[in-house]
Amino acid sequence: MLIERIYDEDLAQASYLIGCQANGTAVVVDGRRDIAVYQELAEKNGMKIIAVTETHIHADYLSGTRELAAATGAKIYVSGEGGPDWQYEFDGERLYDGDKITIGNISIQAVHTPGHTPEHLSFLVTDGAFSDQPGYLLSGDFVFSGDLGRPDLLDEAAGGIDTRFEGAKQLFASLRDKFLTLPDYVQVHPAHGAGSACGKALGAIPSSTVGYERLYSWWGPYLAANDEQGFIDELLDGQPDAHAYFGRMKRENREGPAVMGERAPLKELDTADVAKDLAADKVTFIDTRPNSEVHEGTVARSLNVPAGKSVASYGAWVVNPETDKNPLVLLAADQEQAMDMWDHLVRVGIDNVAGYVTSIEGFPMTNPKLIQPEELQGFDAAMVLDVRNRSEHIAGNIPGSYQLSGGRVMWHLDKLPTDGTIVTYCQSGVRNSVAASALRRAGYDVVELDGSYSAWDAFQQTRQNAVSAK
Repeated sequence: MLIERIYDEDLAQASYLIGCQANGTAVVVDGRRDIAVYQELAEKNGMKIIAVTETHIHADYLSGTRELAAATGAKIYVSGEGGPDWQYEFDGERLYDGDKITIGNISIQAVHTPGHTPEHLSFLVTDGAFSDQPGYLLSGDFVFSGDLGRPDLLDEAAGGIDTRFEGAKQLFASLRDKFLTLPDYVQVHPAHGAGSACGKALGAIPSSTVGYERLYSWWGPYLAANDEQGFIDELLDGQPDAHAYFGRMKRENREGPAVMGERAPLKELDTADVAKDLAADKVTFIDTRPNSEVHEGTVARSLNVPAGKSVASYGAWVVNPETDKNPLVLLAADQEQAMDMWDHLVRVGIDNVAGYVTSIEGFPMTNPKLIQPEELQGFDAAMVLDVRNRSEHIAGNIPGSYQLSGGRVMWHLDKLPTDGTIVTYCQSGVRNSVAASALRRAGYDVVELDGSYSAWDAFQQTRQNAVSAK
């Protein structure tokens, strides 16, 4: 048997390829939309992908289940659990608690584990060549290394009202009746790692075991004492802000993400043509440089989505493909980098990319306005906006600032003043630059705090030390 973990650092998301080496067949679980990685992995191991499935209706990325099925002819399996309000709306065989997918010697059994979502399935994997008992659990967003899937995303992202309390109760029951009944040796392979917004304290370790989580997880003592209310209170306390784009992911994943098919390589565009389209507001320019370079001058009305591991996350903060119909033009070093960024963007449903350019020369430029920490106290700002997460704001903030995380800003413009200057900050300036670029494009007068909270805090410490030295 082969189990391969395919990890996306951008979204802290894990998908899996399970293959039977005896007959050369494979299943992909929780795949993403840029599917080449699965096809190449199957080919490398002499396998054919014959089935695709997923643990639940995801909120943080767009599922590649339909994309893979269209490309490989694989059969689709999705959850049939959760009741009428949580049914998939596209074709595929429905899996219920106890149902199995079989490939060669391998059995993959669906286990209904509601809590994170009502329809959530985990998958018990048995390698029949060695044992008739399961040895692995693909736990999806049920159990992570050191944490659990949050039950409040339906409220935060899918328009639910107080579903978090029922979800927390279901999670307690799923742990008690399903997870903790498994042998301690069963290996646990979750769908997310550290950095995901699908939990509040996910570990960076890629896998765990039932026994380890039983003994050392934060929730173990609550289950041992059968303290459901204490478990619920602890679980719901301090969950991170959910990105606003999660609501779109939920809808599209339930309906069935659009199948892109094979994508032609992006072409390098003529600068003069792009400049004309920018002037006519027919395209949106994505400046992919670091915020330090953007501050020295950027293309007017461009969005800052820094190249690197967070292209999907930041892209989804500032581009809503349901309302932003302009194709994107990426600033990239070459075609390879442009294609890599496009791969990240399609993971969150941002498919409409016209091409790329390799330089900002020849475009209308602007210099983002900055303010130094020592200038802030006397500055006439309509609002000082903290775009960090709620927990960061609570841990320390600029007095009088208003917290609205970067992933929610463009969906909550009603919280912002319509007149005057908004001063924005994050921790170091990266997230701040992303959010500020979107606000400027939307017509707001934005001034970024240079160095963000770290610089402001250092300035305050220097002032205090100077006073103490006198």
